[in-house]
Amino acid sequence: MQKKLIRIAIIIIALILLFPIPYRYKDGGTVKYQAVLYSITDYHAISAADGGYDTGIEIKILGKTVYENITYGQ
Repeated sequence: MQKKLIRIAIIIIALILLFPIPYRYKDGGTVKYQAVLYSITDYHAISAADGGYDTGIEIKILGKTVYENITYGQ
């Protein structure tokens, strides 16, 4: 019985840590998926400099950027 409770608790904790919540920004279409352990940001923002769009993806794990592919003003 105790092993079953431990497994259920581990599954619930894993879901809390890994389930992302989407945040939509009003800058042209940027969406950020934020979980406790990681975040993924899909940039699509209107550029003020030349009227184009800033696009790309940024991935952070435990607050450190592990991947960034952003192009500005295209």
